[in-house]
Amino acid sequence: MYKVVPKKRYQHTLDLVDKFFSPDEKILDLGIENPLSNLIREKGFQVTNTDGEDLDDHYEHLKEIDTDAVTAFEILEHLLNPYSVLKNLPGKKLLVTVPLKLWFADPYRNMDDIRDWHYHEFTDWQLDRLLDKAGWEIKFRKKWTNPSGKIGIRPLLRRITPRYYAVYAERK
Repeated sequence: MYKVVPKKRYQHTLDLVDKFFSPDEKILDLGIENPLSNLIREKGFQVTNTDGEDLDDHYEHLKEIDTDAVTAFEILEHLLNPYSVLKNLPGKKLLVTVPLKLWFADPYRNMDDIRDWHYHEFTDWQLDRLLDKAGWEIKFRKKWTNPSGKIGIRPLLRRITPRYYAVYAERK
C-alpha cells in the first residue's frame, strides 16, 4: 500500500468528511485513488475517483457524473485552470483542501514530474473568490498548521503559520 500517511492532515480532512457528508451520499473525489480516498472509503463512504485524466483539458464530462458531493483534496493547486473544473462539477456539495501560499517558502514543484507542480498556492481570499465565481457558496472554513518537528526558522514558522485551508461549499 502507501508508505507515508500524513496523519494530522488526513485526520483534519476525515473529520470534515464526517461533519458534512453521510455514508449514503455518493462522493466523487477528484484525482486518482489515493491513501486519503481509501481511508474515507474504509470509513463506510461511497467514494469514486476520477481516472487520472488531465482535468485542465477534460473537465466537461464531470458535470455528467451522478454524484451527491465532490471532494478536491489538494488537487486544485496542480491545475492550470481550476475555475473551469469547479464550474463544471456535479453534485450540490463540495469539500476542498489546498495548501496555502507561504511567504517564506516557494511553491512546490517536483523536477522529475511536471504533473507534480503547484501552479497555484492560494491565499484564503483567492480560493474563496474562485469558489464564489464558479457558483459555490461557502458554508465553512478551516485552517491548520503542518509542523515538521525539525529545528530552524522555517520549521518554527510552519509550527505557527497555517499551511492548509479547507472549505465546505454548496451549489448556489
